[in-house]
Amino acid sequence: MCNNSNNIDVAVVGAGHAGIEAALASARMGLNTILFTMSLDAVANLPCNPSIGGTAKGHLVYEIDALGGEMGRSADLVTLQARTLNLGKGAAVYSKRIQADRLKYRSIMKGVLENTPNLRLVQAEICDIKTVLENGEKRIDAVVTRLGEEFKCKAVILCTGTYLNATVHTGNICYHSGPDSLMHASFLTDALIREGISMMRFKTGTPARIHADSIDYSQLEIQEGEVGSFPFSWRTDEDSYPLKEQVPCYIAYTNLDTHKIIKDNLTKSAMYSGNIHGTGPRYCPSIEDKIVRFADKERHQLFLEPTGSDTKEMYLQGFSTSMPIEVQMEMLHSLKGFENAKVMRYAYAIEYDCTDPQELLATLEYKKISGLYGAGQFNGTSGYEEAGAQGLVAGINASLKILGKEPMILPRSSSYIGTLIDDLVTKGTHEPYRMMTSRSEYRLLLRQDNADLRLTPIGREVGLVNDLQWAHFEKRRNQINDEKNRLSKVIIYPTDEVNKIIEEAGTTKISTPISLADLIKRPQLDLSMFENLDTSRPNLPKSVVFTAQTDIKYDGYVKKQLTEVARAEKMEAKPLDPDLDYSLVKGLRIEAVQKLNKVKPLTLGQASRISGVSPADISVLMIYLQSK
Repeated sequence: MCNNSNNIDVAVVGAGHAGIEAALASARMGLNTILFTMSLDAVANLPCNPSIGGTAKGHLVYEIDALGGEMGRSADLVTLQARTLNLGKGAAVYSKRIQADRLKYRSIMKGVLENTPNLRLVQAEICDIKTVLENGEKRIDAVVTRLGEEFKCKAVILCTGTYLNATVHTGNICYHSGPDSLMHASFLTDALIREGISMMRFKTGTPARIHADSIDYSQLEIQEGEVGSFPFSWRTDEDSYPLKEQVPCYIAYTNLDTHKIIKDNLTKSAMYSGNIHGTGPRYCPSIEDKIVRFADKERHQLFLEPTGSDTKEMYLQGFSTSMPIEVQMEMLHSLKGFENAKVMRYAYAIEYDCTDPQELLATLEYKKISGLYGAGQFNGTSGYEEAGAQGLVAGINASLKILGKEPMILPRSSSYIGTLIDDLVTKGTHEPYRMMTSRSEYRLLLRQDNADLRLTPIGREVGLVNDLQWAHFEKRRNQINDEKNRLSKVIIYPTDEVNKIIEEAGTTKISTPISLADLIKRPQLDLSMFENLDTSRPNLPKSVVFTAQTDIKYDGYVKKQLTEVARAEKMEAKPLDPDLDYSLVKGLRIEAVQKLNKVKPLTLGQASRISGVSPADISVLMIYLQSK
């Protein structure tokens, strides 16, 4: 066996979205880091949807950026089209989504990795991990490549995505492959099982890529980009964003003919033939799954999206399938506008191995193996954004542990990242987990526009937010506070002009002077309506004005939610012994004992969120803690 003389602090396995954030975090925190990838040509690949962000996912990208991560900046640089979802709802659930230039995103991210100090990018398949016993504890010692090269390391972060023991399915044809016909990882699963790690099998899929010139766009609904949306990253100039002219997307629909073709050929789908055994994503199902589950619907909406500015490949979101290619073509040609469509890449489903996230701590470190971390789809999630968020947390915590510092554990009330990780390690998942705004009980606090206010101080504390980002943050924070104070002092008088504006907006006119801050608390009103009357308004970035106004509008709701947070923090402040055998706690139900012994919660609050642990069980635990 070939021994590599270089000892590594952190080894990251997989250069997808989780691996990139993990490796950049540890390298930027000063750790000697190596990032392994199956192929240098697949770094930062977007194998499925050529987009970044979306409902709740946009929040994650803003949070990654606020903590010092990279995804948001690269997404801004390759934006083909930008939109904000949920504009018809409250600002708490506004979610940014962009169409990304797939090839340029990969190129930019690869360049960032190649030019980051302390970081080495290596094309190699990791086939084995080595552990040692130290003071009765199993800890990570090394990783081994397929070529026999061994790298000693203090921490390993597994970010294998959908490559691990992956199998591609198209109809009754199946073969071992990673996404986009890339190599799959053949051996690592066996090594992990040997080390006592529980594995699961999940499935995802992707639609065909269609040649742009073979589509009749006159039959489709055009969807233009949004003017004036804010960028993801603090490094992007919002006045010049997007950086180029936006590319349109299009809306198409299935029809009864499409549905008949699918129903007639359902047994040919790998999903329904019994060939696929992995669990698929509930919130991003294949088109045949939609037809079965929503049999009463006469049509399903599809989105035609560009994959890049220098390619003719178009992505038909919502038309994912594992049907044979001849059925795929029949389905596609049944759609209006696609009668003569030509496929460049056929759709497929892919099965892959992943881990049980309940075996992880909130730091994303394995309970069984010190120094071994999991992140991304390896932890049972779906989506680039969920992966990037976990990779960032794993990279930060691996580095903090090596540096002998306290870990970074984000509570649910701090972020969607905290919610995501707490859900995974506390509740586990039996299907690919997708972040949604409804998963957070604190979403009024967790807007995407205030991600920096919530998380940049934490990123600074752990050593990932540099001086330039911190200076930008402090300036923006001061501008927001100053603007809120100013608006509380601007008095609006009940003139005819003012009351005309107010009545036209559909709310009650005023009869006495009122501060502009109090006036815009009305949901029908906003600052733009009173620009001509607000003569003292300074020239501020649009994002500053938006956050200041939203803070004012949400003030009453935020105060109520902060009371709930304080109540929850009392539960989180009650620690539980991670080595406690719950079978010794009298009064707990058998199911609660089993679930508590599996998760080993660190606090009473975490214990209360475990599925199968009842309020009565929590009362028993409280009595037990008091007795101790």
